[in-house]
Amino acid sequence: MSGWARKRFWKEAAIGPVEGGFTVTLDGRALKTPAKAALVVPSEAVAELIAAEWQAQGEVIDPNAMPATRAANAAIDKVRGQKAEVTEIITAYGDSDLVCYRAEAPEGLVEAECKAWDPLIDWAGHRYGRRPVLRVGVMHAPQPAALLASLESDVARLDAFELTAFHDLVAMSGSLIIALATLDRFAPPEALWHASRVDEDWQIAQWGRDEEAEALAAVRRQSFLDAARFYFACQSGRVTPARAAQ
Repeated sequence: MSGWARKRFWKEAAIGPVEGGFTVTLDGRALKTPAKAALVVPSEAVAELIAAEWQAQGEVIDPNAMPATRAANAAIDKVRGQKAEVTEIITAYGDSDLVCYRAEAPEGLVEAECKAWDPLIDWAGHRYGRRPVLRVGVMHAPQPAALLASLESDVARLDAFELTAFHDLVAMSGSLIIALATLDRFAPPEALWHASRVDEDWQIAQWGRDEEAEALAAVRRQSFLDAARFYFACQSGRVTPARAAQ
């Protein structure tokens, strides 16, 4: 027996200003989160992303085609109430960051890692005043406490919506440094996603493609790009409550 699917019940998705930001309406009725909270987002750009997702739905609702809606729901229902805990989980990646652990061999992989990751290490060293320490192999060795504190300080400044997007950037790439570089517009999100895939791409070049692994990588890539888009939409035209209510 197939599972129950919710069908489309509205004709038009629209956006409008409310106290605290913007909301999305379906035929004039404001959206709520799964926890029944008002869906109020920090910028018009985020509201437009969400409205476009609802407007693009067919006869049967496909939640997988609504990444901005899911992110906004998570920010309001989950992340907002446990921001400190989420920040702590995310910043833990900095002590064992992907770009700091290098292969000893073969030479081709070593060169590929250096080409993709050394510019990120240089960026982090310039931004945070301390260059991350590189390791050869996989045995853990801690980064300097002062560097980790600086990384955590940047993450702690993010609001619930930004932090929700940032969580996915870190989780999909496996790198706090890559995620922070994305926020800083160090390079386009697509290029930074590929930087996180150096080891996997090298293995593919050596041993050939794996369809199942490629399908999973495609999902992770899209999640990374969706998260970057959501974060930058949060940054675009943010409003104060007074301005939003005008």
